[in-house]
Amino acid sequence: MKVVAIAGSNRSGSTSTRLAKYIVAAIRQQGVKADLYDLHQNPVPFYSPDVSHEDHDGLLRLKRMTAAADGIVLASPEYHGSISGVLKNALDHLGQAYFTGKPVLSATSSGGPVGISSLLQMQAIVRNLHGVNCPEWISIGGEQRALFAAESSAYLPEHPALDRVHSALYCFLDMLFRMRGRANAEIPGERSSVR
Repeated sequence: MKVVAIAGSNRSGSTSTRLAKYIVAAIRQQGVKADLYDLHQNPVPFYSPDVSHEDHDGLLRLKRMTAAADGIVLASPEYHGSISGVLKNALDHLGQAYFTGKPVLSATSSGGPVGISSLLQMQAIVRNLHGVNCPEWISIGGEQRALFAAESSAYLPEHPALDRVHSALYCFLDMLFRMRGRANAEIPGERSSVR
C-alpha cells in the first residue's frame, strides 16, 4: 500500500503543509508507505493543454508518485473560500488517470474556524477526477493552527483537534484497505491509536 500526500501551499511554513507532514507521519506509523509532494518546494509549471511539460522533473515526479499511490491526501490552505491556485494547477496536470477509483482524503487549514468551502471544492474536484472521497475530512482553523506552528515533535496528542485528525485518518485507512483488496484485513492499530 502506498499513499501520496500533495501539499498545496506556495508559502514557506504553511500550516496546511505541516498538517500534510503530520498526516504522512501518522500513516507511516500504521505500517503504510506514505510520501509527501510539497508544491512549495517543488512547483510545477502553469497548466496549458497546448504544452506537454513532459521534460519537467517536478511534474514527472508528481505524476510518478500519484500513479503509484493506492490512496491520495490533498492538503490546501483556504484562500478566499477556495483551494490554493497551486493545488488546482497540479490537479489540472494530473487528471482522471491518476485518481480513478482511489480513495482521497481532503484536508485544509483556514484562518477562520473551519475551511468548509475549500473542502467542498476539493471533494467536487475529486468526484470529477473519478476519485472516491473519504466521508470524513480534516479542517484546522483559527487557534488550532497553532498546533502546527512547529514540527510534529511539538504536537499535543491529547488535543481535541488532533483527535478529529486521527478519526479522519482511521476512516481513510479503512477505505484504503477495503478498496485495495484487503477487505478482511485488520487496520494496523486500534481506532484510538491512529496517531
